[in-house]
Amino acid sequence: MSDDSTDTELADEVIDAELVDDDALFGLGSDGVDAEPRGPLSDEEALVETVELAQRLEAEKNEYLDLARRVQADFENYRKRTEAQRVEIVSQATARLATELLPVLDACEAAEAHGLEDVAPIHGQLLQMLAKHGLVPVSAVDVSFDPNIHEAVLTEEAADDDDGPTVAEVLRTGYLWNGRVIRAAMVKVRG
Repeated sequence: MSDDSTDTELADEVIDAELVDDDALFGLGSDGVDAEPRGPLSDEEALVETVELAQRLEAEKNEYLDLARRVQADFENYRKRTEAQRVEIVSQATARLATELLPVLDACEAAEAHGLEDVAPIHGQLLQMLAKHGLVPVSAVDVSFDPNIHEAVLTEEAADDDDGPTVAEVLRTGYLWNGRVIRAAMVKVRG
């Protein structure tokens, strides 16, 4: 045998020794216990495995159910928010229309004040139609002065028995639209 063949045989033995682990060769783990399943599970092991699988599936189902409920709640909140925005936009648009009609109402009042009674039916019908949608005139006399709905432009002395400032005369009718002031009443205040 030559030296070359001896060296080759020694190298092959070293490589074989490094590659082959006796435990791995027989399917054993580092602790000497089988690393691979032995075959069919016992009834008890199968039951434990089935219960664990059922628990994992139940947890996953609950997670998806929670997610679905959150998405549904988010959608419901979105729907309510967009509906409220839609109602607000419609309300603002109709309030703007009512505000633009105020000069027409003022002209009708002025015409009636000058004795033109032919305008009264149109004025009444216009007020009635706008009242159905939320217009409320502010034109009462002898009520307490409220700076939120009245604009004081004139004052007069009050009698000693008055309980505070009151509206003595309405110089220009004010209007509320669905509870909001779209124009304050211009008034003369006593007190």
